[in-house]
Amino acid sequence: MSAGFPLLSLLVWLPIAGGVAVLALGERRVAAARWAALGVSVAAFLLSVPLWTGFDAMSADMQFVERAPWIVPLNAWYHLGVDGISMPLVLLTAFMTPLVVIAGWTVIEKKPAQYFAAFLIMEGLMVGVFAALDALLFYVFWEAMLIPMFIIIGIWGGARRVYATVKFFLYTFLGSVFMLVALIYMYLQSGSYAIADFHALPLGMTAQVLIFLAFFAAFAVKIPMWPVHTWLPDAHVEAPTGGSVILAAIMLKMGGYGFLRFSLPITPDASRELDWLIIGLSLIAVAYIGFVALVQQDMKKLIAYSSIAHMGFVTLGCFLAFAIVENTGSARGATMGLDGAMVQMISHGLVSGALFLCVGVLYDRLHTRDITAYGGVVNTMPRFAFFAVLFAMANAGLPGTSGFVGEFLVIIASFKAHFMYAFIAATTLILGAAYTLWLVKRVVWGDIGNDGVASLKDVNRREFTVLAILAVAVLLLGLWPAPLLDVMRPTLAQLVEQMLASKL
Repeated sequence: MSAGFPLLSLLVWLPIAGGVAVLALGERRVAAARWAALGVSVAAFLLSVPLWTGFDAMSADMQFVERAPWIVPLNAWYHLGVDGISMPLVLLTAFMTPLVVIAGWTVIEKKPAQYFAAFLIMEGLMVGVFAALDALLFYVFWEAMLIPMFIIIGIWGGARRVYATVKFFLYTFLGSVFMLVALIYMYLQSGSYAIADFHALPLGMTAQVLIFLAFFAAFAVKIPMWPVHTWLPDAHVEAPTGGSVILAAIMLKMGGYGFLRFSLPITPDASRELDWLIIGLSLIAVAYIGFVALVQQDMKKLIAYSSIAHMGFVTLGCFLAFAIVENTGSARGATMGLDGAMVQMISHGLVSGALFLCVGVLYDRLHTRDITAYGGVVNTMPRFAFFAVLFAMANAGLPGTSGFVGEFLVIIASFKAHFMYAFIAATTLILGAAYTLWLVKRVVWGDIGNDGVASLKDVNRREFTVLAILAVAVLLLGLWPAPLLDVMRPTLAQLVEQMLASKL
C-alpha cells in the first residue's frame, strides 16, 4: 500500500457502510443480506492483512498515519495510526468478525439482516478505538461502540436480556464519564486532543493521581476487573453467541489497551505509586474468580468468569514493570510483563471466542447451557469434542497452545517483581485446569447423559470451518509466537521508557 492510501479509514468506514447497506437490504432479502455481510467482513479482513505485511517491526513510531481537520475550534483532528500495540488488536478485530457472521449464518432467524448489520457497524467502531490518535475521536468511537452491543444483547439475547443490557450500558457508560472529564482537563492544559501531546504533558502528582483514577474507572470496568466485574457474566449469559464472542474477544481488550495507551505513559508517577492497587486487584481476579468459576452450572457463565481471571493476567503484566525495577534495580525484564499482557490479550481473544462458539454449537441443538443437561457428547459429536477439548486445553494454559505463552511470560515477570506475586499468579495454572477440565469431564466425556445428547448431530461444514480456523490460530500462536512478539517489542520498549521517566 502506498503511504497516502487511507487503509485505516477503509477499515473503519467500510464495515460501517456495509452495515448500513445490509440494513437497507432488510428482512425481505435475507439471503442477500447474509452474503453482503460476509463479503464486507471478509473484505475488511483482507484489507487488514497489509497492516501486518507492510508494518515496520523495527520501528516504535505510529504507522499508516492519516490526519485531517475534524472539529477545528477544538483543535480536534481525524487522526488515525497504529503501532505495535494497536496493530495486532485491529487484526484480531478484522479476523473475528467474519467468523461471527459465518457462525450466525442460519442460526439467527429473528431479523438476521439487522443482526449482521450491528456486528459490521461495531467492527468499524472497534477498529476506530484501536486506531484513533486523537483523544476526542477515541472517546467518540469508545462510546458509540456500546450502541450496537446494547442492541445485540437487547434484541437477540435471552430471557433476562433487558436487565443485562441496562447493567452493561450503565457500568460501561458511567465509567467512561470520568475518562471524558480527564480528557477535557488535559485538553485545557495542552490545547490539543492529540494523545501524543497528552503523553508529553507535564503533570503534578495530584493531577496524575486524579487522571489515573478517572482512567481506571473506565478501563477497569471494560476489562473487567474485580470488583466491577459483575456486569460481564450477566451480559455473556444473555447475549447471543456472536455477541458473547465479540464481547470476550475484542471489547474486553479495550480496557487493557486503554491502560497501555493512556494510563501508563500519561500518568507514570501515579501508575508507580498505585501499582499495588492494580496488582492486588489483578491477583484477586486470578485466584478468587477461579474459585467462582469452579462452582458454575451454566457453561457460558463459567467461561465468562474464566475470562475475568485470564484478563487479570493482562492488568498484572501491565503494571509489573515498576516492581521489577524496584526489586532488581534494572529495567531489564520490565518489558516481559508487557509482552505477556499483549500476547494474553490476543490469545484470550481467540480462545474465549472459540469456547463461546462451542457453547453456541451445543445450545443450537439442545437449547440449554446447563452443564448437567449434557454428558458423553464425544459419543455422538466426536469432531466437536476434538475442538472443545483443544480449546479447553488452551484455556487451561497447555504448552503448545496460545494460552500458555502469555501466562508464562507474566508469571516469569512476576518472579522478577516479587515471589508472592508469582506464587498467587501461578495458582491459575491449577484453578484454570480445575474448572476447565471439570467442565470437559461433565460435558464431553462419560456415558451419554440423556436422550437429547443421544440424538445430537456432529458439527456441520459451516461450524467445522469456523472452529478449524480458530484451532489453527490458537496452535500457531502457541507454537510460534515470535512474529507477534517481534512486532510489539519496539513499541513496548518505548512504553517502558515512558513509564519509568518521571514527570515530577
